[in-house]
Amino acid sequence: MSVGDVSKRILLGRKLSSSQLGETLLPKRIALPVFASDALSSVAYAPDEVFIMLSVAGASAYVWSWKIGIAVALVMLTVVASYRQTVHAYPSGGGDYEVATVNLGRTAGVTVASALLVDYVLTVAVSISSAAQYAAGALPWLIGHEAEAATVAVVLLAAMNLRGVRESGAFFAVPTYLFMVAILGMCGYGLLQLAMGDLPHAASAGLEIEPREGWEGPLGQVALMMLLARAFSSGCAALTGVEAISNGVPAFKKPKSRNAATTLLLLGLIAISMMMSVIVLAKEMMIRYVDPHELERLRSAGGGALPKDYEQHPVITQIAQGVFADFSPGFYFVITVTGVILVLAANTAFNGFPVLGSILAQDGFAPRALASRGDRLAYSNGIIFLAVMAIVLILAFDAETTKLIQLYIVGVFVSFNLSQLGMIRHWTRHLKSERDPAERRRMMRSRVINTFGLAMTAVVLVIVLITKFLAGAWITIIAMIVFFMLMKGIHKHYERVADELKADEQDKVMPTRVHAIVLVSKLHKPTLRALAFAKATRPNTLEAVFVDIDEESTHRLLEQWDERGIDVPLKVLHSPYREITRPIVDYAVEVRKQYPRGVVAVYIPEYVVGRWWEQLLHNQTALRLKGRLLFTPGIMVTSVPFQLRSSAVAIERERREQGRVHAGDLRRGRAREEGDAARGEGDA
Repeated sequence: MSVGDVSKRILLGRKLSSSQLGETLLPKRIALPVFASDALSSVAYAPDEVFIMLSVAGASAYVWSWKIGIAVALVMLTVVASYRQTVHAYPSGGGDYEVATVNLGRTAGVTVASALLVDYVLTVAVSISSAAQYAAGALPWLIGHEAEAATVAVVLLAAMNLRGVRESGAFFAVPTYLFMVAILGMCGYGLLQLAMGDLPHAASAGLEIEPREGWEGPLGQVALMMLLARAFSSGCAALTGVEAISNGVPAFKKPKSRNAATTLLLLGLIAISMMMSVIVLAKEMMIRYVDPHELERLRSAGGGALPKDYEQHPVITQIAQGVFADFSPGFYFVITVTGVILVLAANTAFNGFPVLGSILAQDGFAPRALASRGDRLAYSNGIIFLAVMAIVLILAFDAETTKLIQLYIVGVFVSFNLSQLGMIRHWTRHLKSERDPAERRRMMRSRVINTFGLAMTAVVLVIVLITKFLAGAWITIIAMIVFFMLMKGIHKHYERVADELKADEQDKVMPTRVHAIVLVSKLHKPTLRALAFAKATRPNTLEAVFVDIDEESTHRLLEQWDERGIDVPLKVLHSPYREITRPIVDYAVEVRKQYPRGVVAVYIPEYVVGRWWEQLLHNQTALRLKGRLLFTPGIMVTSVPFQLRSSAVAIERERREQGRVHAGDLRRGRAREEGDAARGEGDA
């Protein structure tokens, strides 16, 4: 194996054959952390965003926090119930894209796909950026280098996913379950302290939050509604990732739909329990949390408004500090697993994005390369593309979660709405032909659930667009439009190519003649082999062509040609400007013009070398010629290889690789077949 092959095997592991695809399917215990880590990890930043929005009107507005939490929880339950209908009706893994395409048309499907692609990229960027901020809180030397740390984390996460869904899922399962234990344990202990009257105040409880300009004094009804709407829209970040399970149903073990629906329900219940507990504890502990940019302004303003060395910690960190004031291991455990889960939360996107990309590629809306599985049966190209896009976003926004969160959730609620509308049409269409009373009742119940889901998500989408558009959501909308136009353009290209390649009656007509041209640079073994091969094809006309750029070389070639008595005419093309490619292309085009119904076959002798650096020393002219001739109608290009001695290195390496018995060969019968063949030779 080459150095590159060895490095690839170390990084990705051994190759998996297509027949081993079933071995990569996930049981529920692994599927839950793989697909739920995004929604669960939002507990680490969604409550923070609610308190940031409410702090605009001062700490007194925090009394609304638990009510906003209940509203978000209600929306989440509705969405979970709606998607349980989707995974049963569409278990193929297309999720929102398939639902919208089948029931609302191709344009709606592409709209959903563009929204989901953008949301997956933002999921990675937001989760990893938030993790970098947690890490900077624990490791002061990372302060100011959050973007670089986040970039490294994305690269490592992509590398893990390139090893395959099941292997990466098993690796991520332990941290995800530890996060559940940490947050639920912390909240349970905190709520017990609250019930016993022993819950301490947070370290930030003594700080006063002054309302921003224009928000002082009692709020009017319109201002209060706007404030609550902004806080609610930010809190809805907790819903991102719920849709990932509907896109990943094929990754579940059988029965796929039932396992996916069960996992979805568990996700909703756990996420709601964690989020509501964090919000209630944050309110009761009188945590103060404001926009980091406002904090920086107050810190730099001086005048004693805020100590210059004051660091604002995330809400979960402040809760852990208070709840585990006398038990520091508990505090460090919560902070550590929270930081880890924020990194791993992006794993949901690394599972959803490549699957969606492969489906789009199969439908002709994305490059075909996204539909290819890698050595470990993962959609490697989709994983790499997602990682690159997320890194660009992280560097552009300097890994600041508060900036990135404004771009978030717009895309996912667009897909929520179109998916619910598609499901309503799905049930309506099936009800027209269904006659079984029990089945009709089940369908009508499902339609009611999806109708309620559409009403809820439509309201949330309107609120999100109103409150977040100028804050950065317009960037997301533009990105969705760009993805939409790109996918439409790719689809038109593939359709145009398919129409062009479609066989018709004219394709039955054989060419009237074949004019073969063998390119000659010197009279040596590669040239003689090319001449012999061209003769064997029996063209109507065969000639050798040489480009004259040096009189002495031309004269020497002509003499050698006559001395060997080669029975193929040699045509010399004069090139006063010492060009080689242009004279050959021009001559081939002229021959083609003389025989419009014929073809011109150009044979190019090429060296085959065994070392990478030798590639730089040979075949550059041949590559340029092929590049030009391939774009010329009616001209066929054939490479005639001649293996140099150095190529024996590559040949011997391939022979050794083919002769080696690999793990699993006995199971597939290869060793037995080789043994039978050897015994047969001995008997002979």
